[in-house]
Amino acid sequence: MTIFDSVILGIIEGITEFLPISSTGHLIVASEFLGIKQTNITKAYEVIIQFAAILAVIFNYKDKFTIKKIDLWRKVFLAFLPIGAVGFIFSHQIKELFSIQTVAIMFIIGGIIFLIVEKFFVKEDNSYLVDDVEEVSLKQAMIIGFAQIFALIPGTSRAGSTIIGALLVGLSRRASAEFSFLLAFPVMSAVTFYDLSKHYNEFSNENILALAIGFITSFIIAYITIKLFLKFLEKFTFVAFGLYRIIFGIFLLIVF
Repeated sequence: MTIFDSVILGIIEGITEFLPISSTGHLIVASEFLGIKQTNITKAYEVIIQFAAILAVIFNYKDKFTIKKIDLWRKVFLAFLPIGAVGFIFSHQIKELFSIQTVAIMFIIGGIIFLIVEKFFVKEDNSYLVDDVEEVSLKQAMIIGFAQIFALIPGTSRAGSTIIGALLVGLSRRASAEFSFLLAFPVMSAVTFYDLSKHYNEFSNENILALAIGFITSFIIAYITIKLFLKFLEKFTFVAFGLYRIIFGIFLLIVF
């Protein structure tokens, strides 16, 4: 992997990991365009940039990562359990789903769902909605967790599935996004350390520069993206993301 490839993929991971547009789908497509083959080195690289994104969440929400917030993390962990169990049991079957066609179709389906939810289920009056992630109930957290299972299908988007689930159980747009950010911590930590156990041998001196550049790029871009995304939601809805998903999905079907 070249330095150029490392920077491009780091930027893509940083932008897409916490937006409802599927980071995995974009990385698959970008790798196809860049001609990057799925080797152990590229898998190790993906581990690194995912870990960088995890750190971006911690730095953005330092006040949430304290023992005083144990009740919040009890809900986050509860929401993590469904995807943790299903992902572990069916990991081999899930890997067989990875293809450009699957990604494209799920992009389109996810986009349509976002438009439907914004049209019929989300009200502009936030007075009755949960606007603080710490006020999310155990029941709401569990339902969001089950919604996250759909993220195991390539192109669905972990952020997208959790945000949709959160909107449907009564969270505001901002709270939906923030709960999705925090839920990324246990999910991505589990994936990262699982992959790290398999690919740690690839972290050799000859690959270290590309890995380091990818890590730094992903962290900076993810940190900025989280802040800008929340600013965006103060004035706008998720409709733009729904339309983007549909257009990008159609583009993929045409090109590939």
